[in-house]
Amino acid sequence: MGIGGSILLIVVGAIMTFGLDDTDVGPFNLDTIGWILQLAGLVGLALTLYFWNSRRRTVVSAAPPPPPAAGTVIPPTADEVIERRTRRY
Repeated sequence: MGIGGSILLIVVGAIMTFGLDDTDVGPFNLDTIGWILQLAGLVGLALTLYFWNSRRRTVVSAAPPPPPAAGTVIPPTADEVIERRTRRY
């Protein structure tokens, strides 16, 4: 849902709960719907913040390979080009 959607639910719920005088529209009570929207917004905001914080703490790092031993010749890979140049005088 995200922070923006959660805040939108909280604001719309507060307007429906505290800002309207006629709270009954047919079979619906707007005060109850407003409280439900505010609760859903708070739960969404709490879940969003929880998942954002848990995602930022995760650090995965791979250990670099050890350096080759002294005197070891490393064979070239398939994408490397090796040239042998000789000078002729």
